[in-house]
Amino acid sequence: MKIIQDTQRNCARMAAEEYRKLLGENPHCVLGLATGSTPEMLYEELVALCKAGKLSFKDVTTYNLDEYVGLDGSHPQSYRYFMDSHLFNLVDIDKTRTHVPCGIGVTDEMAAHYDDEIKQAGGVDLQLLGIGHDGHIGFNEPHDAFDLGTHCVDLAQETIEANKRFFDGNVDLVPKQAYTMGIRTIMQARKVLMVVNGAGKAEIVKKAFFGPVTPEVPASILQLHPDFILVGDEEALSLI
Repeated sequence: MKIIQDTQRNCARMAAEEYRKLLGENPHCVLGLATGSTPEMLYEELVALCKAGKLSFKDVTTYNLDEYVGLDGSHPQSYRYFMDSHLFNLVDIDKTRTHVPCGIGVTDEMAAHYDDEIKQAGGVDLQLLGIGHDGHIGFNEPHDAFDLGTHCVDLAQETIEANKRFFDGNVDLVPKQAYTMGIRTIMQARKVLMVVNGAGKAEIVKKAFFGPVTPEVPASILQLHPDFILVGDEEALSLI
């Protein structure tokens, strides 16, 4: 595990440099992408690099971690909408090669097919992650076992409360389920990059990466990944 400690903006720039290097070496790479407030600054940096001609997404394939159950891609709080607004519509990517789990009418078979698509694409070269206050990655919540493939999950109340800020502060509007890549799918990525910011994440960072590997802290499994990079600002990494 590599730990980089700096300001939030510089963390975004450092993370963006990982993408610049990868796309320079492998223009046809497969990216696993994430949503939420943490990646926004990183996506700003990637858009700026693309517009400056320093990287190109034209041959890239992407697979997002998750999507809320019940929201279609036109909903402003869907993760498809987020990705279009913050990255896909702003760079030279072929949107037919961008994949976000469908939140409408999804079955277990369709969720499993998402994993098959990733395998057929050659697997994820670089998986981006954030971390929840309870240690969840994607929407893999604390559990008594690590969930494996893409699946439907009942969101923990803490996660629902944390996400209500995206729904005008109304917890009743937050979906109670999501489809998410499972732990096995995430761990099969060749490289995993986690970006974490703010003092509110300091305790869970310490617990996840300097405590035992346990499904009660899903992110702790990343201690076992052979190529894991943690990029965090000084506040988020203050306890380590």
